[in-house]
Amino acid sequence: MWWFVVPSKIAFGEDALDALNELSGKRALIITDKIITNLGYVKLVEDRLKEHGFSVVCFDDVEPEPSTEVVHKALEVANGFKPDWFIAIGGGSSMDTAKAVWILYERPDKKIEEINPLEPLELRKKARFVCIPTTSGTGSESTWAIVITDKESMRKMELASREVLPDLVILDPKLTLSMPPRLTADTGIDALAHSVEAYVSTWRNDFSDALAEKAVELIFKYLPRAYRNGDDVKAREGMHYAADMAGMAFSNSQIGIAHALAHAFGAIFHVPHGRSVGLFLPYSIQYNWKYASDRYRKLAERTGTNKNLDQAITELLKELEQPTSVKEMNIPKDKYFEKLNLLVSRAMESTGIIANPRPVEERECKKIFEYAYEGLKIDF
Repeated sequence: MWWFVVPSKIAFGEDALDALNELSGKRALIITDKIITNLGYVKLVEDRLKEHGFSVVCFDDVEPEPSTEVVHKALEVANGFKPDWFIAIGGGSSMDTAKAVWILYERPDKKIEEINPLEPLELRKKARFVCIPTTSGTGSESTWAIVITDKESMRKMELASREVLPDLVILDPKLTLSMPPRLTADTGIDALAHSVEAYVSTWRNDFSDALAEKAVELIFKYLPRAYRNGDDVKAREGMHYAADMAGMAFSNSQIGIAHALAHAFGAIFHVPHGRSVGLFLPYSIQYNWKYASDRYRKLAERTGTNKNLDQAITELLKELEQPTSVKEMNIPKDKYFEKLNLLVSRAMESTGIIANPRPVEERECKKIFEYAYEGLKIDF
């Protein structure tokens, strides 16, 4: 038996923030970062909550690729304030932080690394959860995945629990208008990787397929427009919905080897996640081709081009001024290959290889990393 799990409610479209008026409670803890605070988005949410009698505290020290340290820092605030709502505003980093904090707040007997999809957490005895994304990429608002970085071991912990799916997701495209072009590209390519890997996963299903196909179509149509003109509201809307669809798709199927490689690479070389996974996505398609060619061809039709999917994605990456090889990122070859064995071991530990269409062996994983440095096409 399979479960298809999504957030309880998704509010979208014009005035989606009005959904906050439906919340009932006394104390709300907002988890976000300084940029979102400075953009005024926190105040928009605070004002609405205070109008309805909420006391509100904001923790805005979330960092990119959030660490265990920032989770525990936010947890101290939560334990002191005792919220009955956690509200994450921002990108995937804010939402992943909020998920981890919420779990540890409700379950003080747990450690971060113990969070897993097999053990019930029995959340919602103390608080509930709202996600308000301001980027269009991670889909974290509609997934039960949590990625937290352990800086000491240079490892991204891939955690998960179905119980962290939000009680309410608010998709307001106007909140993404402030994204600069580089962030638009990074996050948009992340959504594309979610869609592609969900579609070829061995755990795929008809529901995830439908969402992944539509997300790919929307991303190829609207991501270049959003990148060129950040004030294109229609493009922002299309990307915001595509990212959420992609999140629901992979959350109900699985990621693949591109994410396994990217999590290892990003943690060790401190590269933003979307840029990392975009880099490895064409190589993953080439690696998987003989095992999933029919499905890749179907997705290629959705791109509106007559090219193979890996070629279409490579051209999109170039249009968005994203790297297509490690060498382009100015990472010295000797430093990269010095970390090669560590990269391989980290990637092989990732859940991303579990449902990859082609079984992943360590020696092949190593060759992909080697080929990606120079930008060579996978031929094995």
